[in-house]
Amino acid sequence: MRRLRFSCLCALTALASTTAHAQTPAPYPVKPVRVVVGLAPGGGTDIQTRLIAQKLTEALGRPLVVENRTGAGGTVAYAFIAKSAPDGYTLLGVASGYSITPAVFGQLPYDPIADFAPISLAIEAPFLLLTHPAVPAADARGLIALAKARPDALDFGSAGHGSSTHMAMELFKSMAGVKLTHVPYKGTGPALSDLVAGQIPVMFGNILSCLPYVKAGRLRALGVTSARRSPVVPRVPTIAETGVPGYVDTTWHGWLAPAGTPRTIVLRLSSEIAKAVKSTDIVEKIATDGGEAIGSTPEQFSRLLIDEIARWRKVARAADVRVE
Repeated sequence: MRRLRFSCLCALTALASTTAHAQTPAPYPVKPVRVVVGLAPGGGTDIQTRLIAQKLTEALGRPLVVENRTGAGGTVAYAFIAKSAPDGYTLLGVASGYSITPAVFGQLPYDPIADFAPISLAIEAPFLLLTHPAVPAADARGLIALAKARPDALDFGSAGHGSSTHMAMELFKSMAGVKLTHVPYKGTGPALSDLVAGQIPVMFGNILSCLPYVKAGRLRALGVTSARRSPVVPRVPTIAETGVPGYVDTTWHGWLAPAGTPRTIVLRLSSEIAKAVKSTDIVEKIATDGGEAIGSTPEQFSRLLIDEIARWRKVARAADVRVE
């Protein structure tokens, strides 16, 4: 009887141990993680994704490999991620254009909210409202007065139809009650070149690429699009300060996973991204772009996406902005 009891006890102990082992989740990650970017190599989104991926590689002990899948304004990559296995081994690095795409494109092969699990809003940076020095405006208020005196006479450039810089100006036009004519370019570079040359009078641009021209006196910065002044250009007022109360628009960078990715993995990645972007070397690198390290929670990033998509849909409808 004692032997029988001992045998049963051993069997139960082994079963409990096996069950506990089966219920213990495997450590993450156990293999390389792919991080997809829907834009070209060398651009802001690609650079920021690679910076963070390198930090996560060090923190997680497995390589995070960045892969560029370009096409259709990033939607090729977004659709790919939406259909990927929700296991934490395929992630997506996105920029603020992600929230504009649902507003300006027609039918999309994915749902920008339901098909993704937000991980973290990593970085934010403002735009500069820029003019050629020949334009007689010292700030946003002056540009508004000029535009109202000459409706549709002023052209503005952008990185392309439906781009972040285009929509920033459409928001400005709507809130300021002015009319300007859009001149889309194939990227920020060509638009900026024409602005410096005086071929177009005004546009929005990022601090990193535009500040050298401002410092050299070849462009004038009328305002910054953030809620408060940028430490990179502290003398440049916000647009809200000088003519358009409440105007705020930033370009941002964040990370997403396929919907259904385990909560433990999402939280682990979110925590590590927050640590990464607040490390001294990354803070210094993004500061040159006027950027600010955020490292949000998944819930905070989710709310931002919902709000941004709704806002740009409203702006796009009002301005009749559509990308075929």
